Amino acid sequence: MKNQAFTIERILNAPIEKVWKAISNKEEMKHWYFDLAEFKPEVGFEFEFTGGPSDGAQYIHQCKITEAILNKKLTYSWAYKGYEGKSLVTFELFKEGEKTKIKLTHTGLETFPSTNKDFARTNFEAGWSEIIGKSLPHFVEQN
Repeated sequence: MKNQAFTIERILNAPIEKVWKAISNKEEMKHWYFDLAEFKPEVGFEFEFTGGPSDGAQYIHQCKITEAILNKKLTYSWAYKGYEGKSLVTFELFKEGEKTKIKLTHTGLETFPSTNKDFARTNFEAGWSEIIGKSLPHFVEQN
């Protein structure tokens, strides 16, 4: 189980084009994800942002787009500046009539230092559950 990917799926009451825009446009992302200085859904594009527990250390997340298929799939690497480890985050979109199924998969969590409690799998599970389970649906279904 330790090397198992974390996956979360949700059905969003929004068309696939709207969900794609929400996961690939920096102006939309800041409303439900992170406020990125720059973001382009293009292979090779690199971006970073700062985040962490509200009552703890903040980490510079370093990411690079590895796959971008319009309205279908967006994958990027995810690492922390100054720390070992590299993982992959993949958003996959599936048309479900007028709705969209989103599947987020985060692989490579075991590559992060196990001595840092902030990098524990449970924290990623909680974070993605909040982001994909609440923040994104609220944004795309209310706007």
